[in-house]
Amino acid sequence: MSETFDAMVITDAGERKTKAEVTALSLADLPDYPVLVEISHSTVNFKDGLAITGKGRIARRLPMIAGIDLAGTVVESASPDWKPGDKVICNGWGLSETEQGAYAKYQRLKPEWLLPLPEAFTPEQAMAIGTAGYTAALCVQALLDWGKISKEGPDVLVTGAAGGVGSVAIALLGSMGYPVTAVTGRPETHEYLSGLGAKSFLDRAEIAEAGKPLQAERWAGAVDVVGSHTLANVLAQTCYGGAVAACGLAGGADLPATVMPHILRGVALLGVDSVMAPMEKRKAAWKLLADHLDPALLSSVYSVHPFAELPQLAADIIGGKIRGRVVVEI
Repeated sequence: MSETFDAMVITDAGERKTKAEVTALSLADLPDYPVLVEISHSTVNFKDGLAITGKGRIARRLPMIAGIDLAGTVVESASPDWKPGDKVICNGWGLSETEQGAYAKYQRLKPEWLLPLPEAFTPEQAMAIGTAGYTAALCVQALLDWGKISKEGPDVLVTGAAGGVGSVAIALLGSMGYPVTAVTGRPETHEYLSGLGAKSFLDRAEIAEAGKPLQAERWAGAVDVVGSHTLANVLAQTCYGGAVAACGLAGGADLPATVMPHILRGVALLGVDSVMAPMEKRKAAWKLLADHLDPALLSSVYSVHPFAELPQLAADIIGGKIRGRVVVEI
């Protein structure tokens, strides 16, 4: 194959800034890895938005093809684990940071990064889930493993509820019968979130500012994507023996909290990483999604967009204008 194809490439813009633009590449520009995949779909996560807009230094080497998620078909393989025609997905593993990413028609990948496309989902649906949904599943699995959330309550709190992680976390918890309180600053999303499974709502302003080190016990557990004062307040409100699965820092990387919830109530802070998560955790997360995420419900969570809209989608996700998930047709 000698064809050229478009890719969204991050380059140096000077003064420690980056820019992203569509660039024509060929297979010779791709890494020398064993498995060549033709990519059909990707998605836009908050990290992708930071990379494309240049508002965050995501790429650690340049030039770099952006995009951390992909679904596609194996075209060539020097690995016994994969053969041409296999449908695969890939999430994380440093794509768009230290490894060339998904916003291109083709990419060469390491065989150990790939998972078979789950039979429950089409490539489009898998990317509607993407890293955000897969991260949500990791968080929900962490709370299930901790063992303190109950279908009888108290509620499980989900911050950033209308975003990608929050939407899928609510859908998963709701489908399994757990009572969910959704945190959002957008009342217009309440109907959408109720449809996913949220039973009640909390205005994000109520937990976004500094609060007391210990507060009234309200939550059996929580999924947090915000960090900073929000996470500190969630920890202070978590019931005895509960846990908070934290996977994001949309509100800041700081944690202005005390040890009091941990040593007086036994509250656990469970850090959740999706980029380098071991394969057994990835398989468990995707199984949880396949078993409990209703494809019909998933259809209400995402919209599909052409590759040409990537710059605007990136700006919109950074600006908090995207509800749920977006799929990009490569």
